[in-house]
Amino acid sequence: MKTAHLSGSLRANVGKKDAAALRNAGLVPCVLYGQGEQTHFSVKRTAIDKIVFSPEVFQVALDIEGKKAIGIIRELQQHPIKDIIQHVDFYELDQNKEVRVKLPVRITGSSRGVMAGGKLMTVFRQLECIGLPGALPDAITLDITKLRIGQSIRVNTIEIPGVQFLDPANAVVVSVKMARGAVKGADAADEEDEDEEA
Repeated sequence: MKTAHLSGSLRANVGKKDAAALRNAGLVPCVLYGQGEQTHFSVKRTAIDKIVFSPEVFQVALDIEGKKAIGIIRELQQHPIKDIIQHVDFYELDQNKEVRVKLPVRITGSSRGVMAGGKLMTVFRQLECIGLPGALPDAITLDITKLRIGQSIRVNTIEIPGVQFLDPANAVVVSVKMARGAVKGADAADEEDEDEEA
């Protein structure tokens, strides 16, 4: 998993008035928990925006006035109308303890079924996983090259060493459906020709 770096300042006071003052100053109140005592701190809004409003999932290397920790964003609060982050909860990682995260699904390759006119359907944009921090990839990358019309990739067919998937094992992650104009059997015929040539 990719690592982002973030510097923070300890909060002298914890309360609604203090949090409002921080937000007015362009800062976001945060808390780090998970290993020992909680640490209340604040970070620049511009810095946290780059991490939150990104398609990537990051481990965050925190430096809070000299206290260093690796965390992941566990929960965040946003303004009900504006896309302004109000508060962020960081969960501190222990490299020897498993952690639950949602990782993005990325598709690679050109599906036989899609080239024959089928329609690619991505059912899951993210998958919930559990594993040691060092085993978790940046994303779940699925090669759809061999998928023909009517075929799919299910959760239980995805294998990543050290990673366990928490979504239903039989759930379809991506599939190729029949679409108007698709040539039924054309992609299968291509494969048969290749088999004969081999």
